[in-house]
Amino acid sequence: MPRRHQRCQERPSRLDGAVVWTLDVPPGLERSAPSVLPDGCMDLIWTAGRLVVAGPDTHAFEVDPRNRGSCAAIRFAPGTAPVLLGVPAHELRDHRVDLTELWPRRAVATLTGRLARSADTGPPDPLTAAVADGLRRGRSVASTAAEVGLGARQLHRRSLAAFGYGPKTLARILRLQRALALVRTGLPYAEAACAAGCTDQAHLAREMRDLAGTTLGAYVASAAANNDTPHPSGSSTTA
Repeated sequence: MPRRHQRCQERPSRLDGAVVWTLDVPPGLERSAPSVLPDGCMDLIWTAGRLVVAGPDTHAFEVDPRNRGSCAAIRFAPGTAPVLLGVPAHELRDHRVDLTELWPRRAVATLTGRLARSADTGPPDPLTAAVADGLRRGRSVASTAAEVGLGARQLHRRSLAAFGYGPKTLARILRLQRALALVRTGLPYAEAACAAGCTDQAHLAREMRDLAGTTLGAYVASAAANNDTPHPSGSSTTA
């Protein structure tokens, strides 16, 4: 993709199950990056000499153009970041905060040299990982709860701590992401909606407005104009 070098460049890779990504925004193109759509993930972002935590979003996050620039980050799958951060996800919902607000400054100062050696943080909770996997595959909240052996209240409480919001909201966000992935392949909106688990195209359109604050047509036009895939949660942002 030759135009890629003229746009915001996002280069993902893998690190211990998390996605490591970088974003390069050449001078003059800071205003071209699209807003960040909710995806159930959290990010630890290194930008402008700071470590910033991007909490889980419940709506499209509009990035201040002054804060767009080059950065590198670790993107954690739904339910995994609280294990590292030691903070329930719902306390960071819809927020971007300096890591120094969560951890001692001395620990933050040494973290950049230790990002690749995170084994001592422990693995994510297998139960919440199973919840995220079930909802990502389109299973209902009820069947997912039954599959992992949790009641409705237990599932909601565990989900708040792990994902930042309840299982119904996470399911909506992951369903929207499935639909948008299909739309980006060129599948008609109605077919993408049904394949992702929406009742019809109108249902998908409502979810797009509620969760992303835009329309399907505007999203597709923005993605085409930027010649990229959606940025990870909190891409190139600062608090």
